[in-house]
Amino acid sequence: MSKRLFGTDGIRAVAGDAPLDRATVRRFGVALARCIASTADATRVVLGRDTRESGPWLRDALAAGIASAGAEAIDIGVVTTPGLAWVLRENGYDAGVMISASHNPFQDNGLKAFDRDGVKLTDESEGRIEAMILDTGVDDPGESTATARLQSDDVDGYVKHLINAVEGQRLKGLRVALDCANGSACEIAPRVFEALGAEVLTIGVQPDGRNINLDCGSLHLDSLAEFVRGHDCDLGLAFDGDADRCLAVDRRGRNIDGDAILFITGRRLKRDGRLPGDGLVATIMSNFWLEERLAAEGVHLRRAQVGDKYVLETMNDEKLTLGGEQSGHVIFGDHATTGDGILTGLQLIDAVLAGDESLDRIVDGIAPYPQILINVRVAEKPDLRAHEIIGPVVTDVESELAGAGRVVLRYSGTEPLVRVMLEGKNPDQVRKQAERLAGVIRDELGV
Repeated sequence: MSKRLFGTDGIRAVAGDAPLDRATVRRFGVALARCIASTADATRVVLGRDTRESGPWLRDALAAGIASAGAEAIDIGVVTTPGLAWVLRENGYDAGVMISASHNPFQDNGLKAFDRDGVKLTDESEGRIEAMILDTGVDDPGESTATARLQSDDVDGYVKHLINAVEGQRLKGLRVALDCANGSACEIAPRVFEALGAEVLTIGVQPDGRNINLDCGSLHLDSLAEFVRGHDCDLGLAFDGDADRCLAVDRRGRNIDGDAILFITGRRLKRDGRLPGDGLVATIMSNFWLEERLAAEGVHLRRAQVGDKYVLETMNDEKLTLGGEQSGHVIFGDHATTGDGILTGLQLIDAVLAGDESLDRIVDGIAPYPQILINVRVAEKPDLRAHEIIGPVVTDVESELAGAGRVVLRYSGTEPLVRVMLEGKNPDQVRKQAERLAGVIRDELGV
């Protein structure tokens, strides 16, 4: 199914520009509420947002659309994406919308919709909403005095849920740095880690509506690494704008990505007999070192499409409880239905404390395969492996790697790009073949 409004993680655009103009957002609210009404008796939609300056007017536009369709909008204020999903599921709401563009700059915003189980909408549900907006002519209800009912104390239950995810005072004696990206985690994350006994130092906790993700958070780990080293912290955790992802640095400031987090937590769960099916889910972009090291621990790795909703679908299909992405979207199925950065940080620390190696020692033993990613801007998006020129080159490159590497080709869900990823044991060979393949794609399909 080809998507027209939704990308891999909801609808995302510059706030105020289509499809995040007020009229389209109101129509989205109408379409979502009508979809709920067709499958549920009650129609209550919970709304959350990150700290972007566009969040409040997007909330109001959504509330107007929802109200015009006969449903009720409930505003829980600034919250993390996984916090919204938890509140939705635990408090019996019928759907939820998180207003956030995740790790993007403040000018962007987005709409992430969830069903009553706290799970992101399926492609089929998104398709129905798109059709209602684009094909069947959902009318814009226009400006309205309808507002969302404030219910901000719902977030307190989510904080308690996180605190209960590990043993009380488990972090006592640890000096932990938190980079909250001037986003959703600013108030929530310090409360959780302090309640568990950690000494918490923070950066990126002064949101002004425009500084979300600005030179901070999980896309800018250098600042956190410098802070950790300069303040003698045991480790640092970095969240993105809506705190559904977490990356880390050790006391020496070395980066710990989602693959490493999956390895550390997955290995611990396996050793404790708490990893159903002795398997976990990563994506096609996860480095092959992860697959090899997990296999040595008796853990099978399954690969999904990029996007945490696809990771969760694979987890459910395979009856597995752990999955994630290199970016730090990690899903602990026993605790959450989506990636949760704060929970991920807690589980990472808990897994290290339960083992017999320090985090530094574990990081010493991680040696990713060389991996090259090249983005090529394209004018069209045909099946690359079936293309009469590109397909044979892909086959030839895979032959050149001769089982010592792999090729991953995928189109961006939000931009006219094809992402060419190669990895293997020989870095010179990987780079040469990646540039060769990217060059052919650029010649055939490039703008």
